[in-house]
Amino acid sequence: MTVIGTAGHVDHGKSALVRALSGIDPDRLPEERARGMTIDLGFAWMTLPSGREVSIVDVPGHERFIKNMMAGAGGIDLALLVVAADEGLRAQTEEHLAVIALLDVRHMVVAVTRADLAEAGRVAEVRAAVGDRLAATRFAGCPVIATSAVSGAGLDELREALDRALDAVPQRPDFGRARLPVDRVFHVKGFGTVVTGTLVDGELRVGDAVELQPGGTRARVRGLQQHARQVDTVRPGERAAVNLGGVELEGVRRGSVVARPGAVRVAQSLVTRLTAASTMTAPLKHDAGVTILVGTAERQARLLLLEAKQFEPGTVAWAELLLAEPVAVAEGDRCLVRTTNDTVAGGPVVAVDLPRGRRTAGRSIERLAALVDGTGEERVAALVAAEPAPMGDIAGRLRLEGAGEDAVARAEAAGTARRYGEVVYGTAWLAGQAAQLAAAARDLLARDRAYAVPREQMMAAAQVSPEWADAVVAFAIETGALEGRGGQGFVPAGHQSGLSEREQREVERFLAQLSTTGFSPEVEANPLPPRLVRYLVDAGLVEDLRGGVMLSPAACGVLTAAVVARIEREGTVTLAQVRDQFGTTRKYAQALLDHLDSHGVTRRVGDARQLGPRPRAHRPKG
Repeated sequence: MTVIGTAGHVDHGKSALVRALSGIDPDRLPEERARGMTIDLGFAWMTLPSGREVSIVDVPGHERFIKNMMAGAGGIDLALLVVAADEGLRAQTEEHLAVIALLDVRHMVVAVTRADLAEAGRVAEVRAAVGDRLAATRFAGCPVIATSAVSGAGLDELREALDRALDAVPQRPDFGRARLPVDRVFHVKGFGTVVTGTLVDGELRVGDAVELQPGGTRARVRGLQQHARQVDTVRPGERAAVNLGGVELEGVRRGSVVARPGAVRVAQSLVTRLTAASTMTAPLKHDAGVTILVGTAERQARLLLLEAKQFEPGTVAWAELLLAEPVAVAEGDRCLVRTTNDTVAGGPVVAVDLPRGRRTAGRSIERLAALVDGTGEERVAALVAAEPAPMGDIAGRLRLEGAGEDAVARAEAAGTARRYGEVVYGTAWLAGQAAQLAAAARDLLARDRAYAVPREQMMAAAQVSPEWADAVVAFAIETGALEGRGGQGFVPAGHQSGLSEREQREVERFLAQLSTTGFSPEVEANPLPPRLVRYLVDAGLVEDLRGGVMLSPAACGVLTAAVVARIEREGTVTLAQVRDQFGTTRKYAQALLDHLDSHGVTRRVGDARQLGPRPRAHRPKG
């Protein structure tokens, strides 16, 4: 199902034409009917000669209601431009044409209305003027049909023209980001809150959990209706009325977005490539105050130009829009920029909420241009250059056909991206993070002269997000920025111990003594300073049993295996038995058993030890 949207100057007969085509009066407000002028959006539907059913959004033409017009134009597939035969092209005709072009609507049919009020020569003149006006646009050669809503003249021809034009409209892609910008909100007795809008992506089904953004209010789809019929599912590009459970009427308004959780981003700033509107007449300065329209939302904003000091008519400019209030958007949505009285520009949302203070990576014009104009792999690389992206978000954010797997694979082959699990990272971003880790490890080792830096300490010092830590560490090791040491931590590549010559001699003397004492770990006569003990423990060169008792890893392994084997044979072992078995003192036997208790190898029951929950789990290094 597709959506047709009207456009054209005030009082050129848009609503009368919709009424004549569909049999439905789109003017729903008493004030509209009393004044004979459309103020807000109106809605209708009809079946075309082919049997194709279409929705119609009727927009106001008066300049005072141009923002209402824009709220309805964002989801249309085909524009029905209305020009009155007795008046011809007028000011709002031009502004509506500019809006349609900026919203990237690709298809149009023109109805020259009120043909019954003009001579045949005048009707032909207006049709020719419309054709001339559109000749230099993408709508050149579109059908221009003379009609009368009063006599019915030309209506069948118009229906046929609409049908043929819709044959060329491609099916809306489904990127799985179900979201419906709300253009109307009302209460139905016995049902509760109902919203209407055009689903611009994904599918909505009865029973789906959704959220209202901005705000994050959770709701459930209690019912769906299309053209006064109950339906179970709504697909991309279709209009629908959505009955929301769990939401009060006051909690939703035009500009809200009903979306699957995670489908939209609530943004405080947008980056876009703006194209000047055909109606733009004066330059727009950097840091100017403007009004932004995106989806059905309207926000005040500051316009920050990324390349120039002002935005000239007839040009294209990269800009960041800092919003006074957040808005729910997705990359690829179209936005419009207005000053007090004019629509001046529009373009796609290319990026949202780029980190402040990091202007080079996020706001690089080369990167931003690649997001719009690059090949699939170039767009993947540009997307993850500033921040990693979940694999499941890639296709939707870049509007890639399929799941984006091929584009990611090509980016990996080109060396610009790396995939770890279900997240895609930019290789330059990973390299920068890996360098931060190596620098942090180097600083910590220089200060503490430890054998290695524990992972968590290194992460905290480098300010690497825990969310990306596994991938960053893996990349750092793969590329040689870091080395693992003894399973206890990390050092920068090529790092030496950092011990002084005197400390190195002390360590070597201690290890030599330990290796010759067998199972009698008496080293108290020449103790090491605590820092060097920790160094050796981190290095996996000693087992510290506490209380001044240390063993070589090999000796600790032999003792542990012997204790476990004896308990397996006899059921228990006592401290005295361990002392006598190894020909040592009570102090060392006690230290060994306490050590095994702490690792779950044994557990104390009265004066004896039994096997603990992890009798084979403790494997001292050696």
